[in-house]
Amino acid sequence: DKRPIAFSTKDVVLSESWIKQREAVNTRYIYQFDPDRLLHNFRINAGIESKVQQLEGWESPNVGLRGHFVGHYLSACASLIEKTGDTLLQKRVKYMVDVLGDCQQKLGGKYLSAFPENDFTTLETKFGGVWAPYYTYHKIMQGMLDVYKATGNKKAYAIVVNMAAYVKERMDKLSPESIEKMLYTPQANPANEVGGMNDVLHSLFEISKDSANYKLACLFDRKWFSQPLYEGKDILSGLHSNTHLPLVIGFAKRYENTGDTYYRDVVSHFWNMLEHHHCYVNGSSSGPRPIATTPTAQTSEHWGNPDHLSTTLTDKTSESCVSHNSQKITSTLFRWTAQPEYADVYMNTLYNSVFALQNAETGWNVYSLPLGSPNKKSFAKPSEFFCCNGTTIEAFTGLNANIYFYNNDNLWVNLYIPSSVNWKSKGITLSQSSDFPDSSVVKFNVTTKQSTAFALKLFIPSWADTQTQVLVNGQPIKVAISPMSYVTIDRKWESGDKIEIRFNFHFYLKPMPDNSNVIALFYGPVLL
Repeated sequence: DKRPIAFSTKDVVLSESWIKQREAVNTRYIYQFDPDRLLHNFRINAGIESKVQQLEGWESPNVGLRGHFVGHYLSACASLIEKTGDTLLQKRVKYMVDVLGDCQQKLGGKYLSAFPENDFTTLETKFGGVWAPYYTYHKIMQGMLDVYKATGNKKAYAIVVNMAAYVKERMDKLSPESIEKMLYTPQANPANEVGGMNDVLHSLFEISKDSANYKLACLFDRKWFSQPLYEGKDILSGLHSNTHLPLVIGFAKRYENTGDTYYRDVVSHFWNMLEHHHCYVNGSSSGPRPIATTPTAQTSEHWGNPDHLSTTLTDKTSESCVSHNSQKITSTLFRWTAQPEYADVYMNTLYNSVFALQNAETGWNVYSLPLGSPNKKSFAKPSEFFCCNGTTIEAFTGLNANIYFYNNDNLWVNLYIPSSVNWKSKGITLSQSSDFPDSSVVKFNVTTKQSTAFALKLFIPSWADTQTQVLVNGQPIKVAISPMSYVTIDRKWESGDKIEIRFNFHFYLKPMPDNSNVIALFYGPVLL
């Protein structure tokens, strides 16, 4: 197989840099949450006494989404544990899984949530009137599955298997017509948003090999959404962005599990529509809905008419969850194709959207990332527990992901982030150091026990020019430099070999597709 494989996060270690500091700030932010407060609503819902102070914001006892942040929190902790073996978080996660297991048993052994089962009954009969029970249920399932994959916690796995069985019981009682109404989400801010239910169930099937999980996952793969995408029809206008991005992530997992090329094409077509017709220059998307039927839709969270972006620059564009989930799709498509365009978009979104979501001193994050004068971003308090608080703490535990990829013969470098990668099968360690993007020079060092042949592929982004230089052991090498490509250095590598890439940063403008007088100013990789 010629396709690139992502390295395990255990094999890629960030070196000291401003990016490593961002990860550390996020870790401190994660530490500050009291597990018993996070568990309060689950205990109350299960009839278990809890005397701690209740949470605020979207985790308040009267909010439909209560419990969602706990799922994100478990996923973020699992990511850190997998990378670093963090013993404090290991103990905390085990405690939380044990308590949530007790809550599940009190609720009959299958159902687990911080809200009552009646919310699902309302959804199944009124197709609305509650706030996204499946969205929240997915977050808990995903958190449990991530804990199991990172730590081997068998109780977490049993919890998620039982949660899936609960969903199957409910779905088995519904007619196809009722399921279609319940999972039809083209409206503004759909209260029946289901999150990544298809994704987590396809992931569970991958582990369990239980066909019941596969059939259940397929129920959430709705043809009203996938079929037009497969046919190349841009149906994104008016859709709530982060309702549908997780569905596409689920489609990608279905293709990877089954080889069904229908879903590969759906994902690829969707990405092309999103990136080329609905994204802002920072690589993210979402803003006002063309026909705004809710207050939120007047400013945020939806996709607009394709290629009509210049009049959509509100103070609430680029929802953080959208940036995070778009990156998942982009990195997946790179693994499938090795196409440099995906590496280019991933890098742009990382620097100009993802890093901009976090306050570098407090770890607080934004809900939206406004573009256009005179808009100004504001950081959400940790006590607000917006969806974006959850996705951003996950994003900043994964800053060592998607830097390097490999196959039998090639090592791709897609990001210039101070780090080292341990390529175990080759016995190679490649480390890179830089102050990128403050500096345009990146240096690499090879460590190996014996001469080893492989092709090193260094990514040349779209903003690079033909003056970019590549040196091996201090000597410039003759290669044709073209933006949005790879420089391939195929040779036998020795321990101590050094590589250097020298970019030539310059200022350039990017105009809006529908108004050339609305422009963004860049310097090298950075949107100013």
